[in-house]
Amino acid sequence: MGACLGPLDALDKIYSEKIELVFLDIHMPELSGIDFMKLMKGRIRVILTTAYSQYALEGYELNVIDYLLKPIPFERFVNAVQKAKEALDPKETLEAKTPPKQEDEFMFVKTDSRIQKVRFGDIRYIESLGNYVSIYTEQERIVSHLTMKDIEERLSEQHFMRIHRSFVISLDYVQFIEGNQIFLDKRIALPLGETYRDKFFKALDDNMLTGKK
Repeated sequence: MGACLGPLDALDKIYSEKIELVFLDIHMPELSGIDFMKLMKGRIRVILTTAYSQYALEGYELNVIDYLLKPIPFERFVNAVQKAKEALDPKETLEAKTPPKQEDEFMFVKTDSRIQKVRFGDIRYIESLGNYVSIYTEQERIVSHLTMKDIEERLSEQHFMRIHRSFVISLDYVQFIEGNQIFLDKRIALPLGETYRDKFFKALDDNMLTGKK
């Protein structure tokens, strides 16, 4: 639809034409990208393109589709465009492809007081506690007498990944990565261990993460 050299020109274009998506810088003359989004109040969807990682959390709080750090690899650009297509026309995306299903939908784990059913799709992350593990779902924390090795054998590599000697995460819940921390939401940040870093970032490229479905 076009390119604008400043935010005020972009405002005119957005209001005069049917614009759905904007690739937006943060440091601009006259108006910052963050202020620009606040002014739009959700009128358009945004992919941020910036050299500054410190605005990632604020950007996601404003519901940006993606946050691209300069210099932007072409693969990350393609990934962001795919996210935008899914966000702008989710019906078309669902008709075009069937999301992969895990081999098993649930498992049973034994706690101190009961045997509990745990759906794989509900698991956000798992923490190792020696000979125990804590399984964190959206609803609760489940502690079971298992080792991380025991539980990893039941998890699909397509959906779960070891990111630290103490943590396995669900890739479906990853929101963004900043430095050596992986954010599952704005409150939950888990450490990315150096040993697991290369494999994790390869999974980002291979799987094109789009968050929870």
